[in-house]
Amino acid sequence: MLSEIADLLEQKAFFMGSSRDLGACDRVLLGLPLDSTTSFRPGTRLAPYRIREVSEAVEEYSVYLNKSLEEIDFYDAGDVVIPFGNVPQSLKNIEATARYFLEHEKKLFSIGGEHLVSLPLIKVYHDFYPDMVVIQMDAHADLRADYLGEKLSHASVMRRVVEIIGTKKLFQLGIRSATREELDYARQHSQLYLDQFLTALKDVKEKIGQRSVYISLDIDVLDPAFAPGTGTPEAGGFSSRDLLQMLHELRELDVVGFDLVEISPPCEHGDNTSILGAKILREALLAY
Repeated sequence: MLSEIADLLEQKAFFMGSSRDLGACDRVLLGLPLDSTTSFRPGTRLAPYRIREVSEAVEEYSVYLNKSLEEIDFYDAGDVVIPFGNVPQSLKNIEATARYFLEHEKKLFSIGGEHLVSLPLIKVYHDFYPDMVVIQMDAHADLRADYLGEKLSHASVMRRVVEIIGTKKLFQLGIRSATREELDYARQHSQLYLDQFLTALKDVKEKIGQRSVYISLDIDVLDPAFAPGTGTPEAGGFSSRDLLQMLHELRELDVVGFDLVEISPPCEHGDNTSILGAKILREALLAY
């Protein structure tokens, strides 16, 4: 079934509980090891492999949802091949792979990589769900017109997303770092909940209603005390418990896609952030 895109994928490890039968699965786990525009500490390209590797430290059963990965069918497709240093081709590879799976009616749960990987994913999703909204959980607004002259950057990814999905369809939660220009842009073009997280949830759900939702989760929305393994840590963030509650509350929405980005295994001693990433993915796979 994967013959059409076999040259775009490589497999190095498997997430716990994943199936080897793509045809039997409606959910697909996809690694996106892009690490080309990170602006402080690199290392996010190592996250997809490491999160899979440490997933064995996490139970398949969720005590929150009373459900186990054994009860669902999901396929681990491996990582999209990334030509290191070639950002445009990397994004094309991600887009082609995502389009293949959506054409075969699969729901994607993607592991970055830097936040720029969300752009080709959302671009493809928007083709299939034209009225879709995006929920961004992040410490940073990522709304720069460009960063150091580059329009394709993890610092400008949500500006490009707004250009695709349209004004006021981006819901930004947890933002606590931005430029003045980014905030001015957000007030006109996005739904910005500055330094708000769970307190914004009721309003967010009311505004979204029955529309399809894509969730993009940057791990630095959490305080570095809970997730030190990231390239751009930002103090004053939220807790891992807050995040798990948010993921569970969002079950009421029509979530059609999910990505987890900006985990950087080399940026910490031990594997706490990668293990947290595995737990987040378990909850997302079971919840959506």
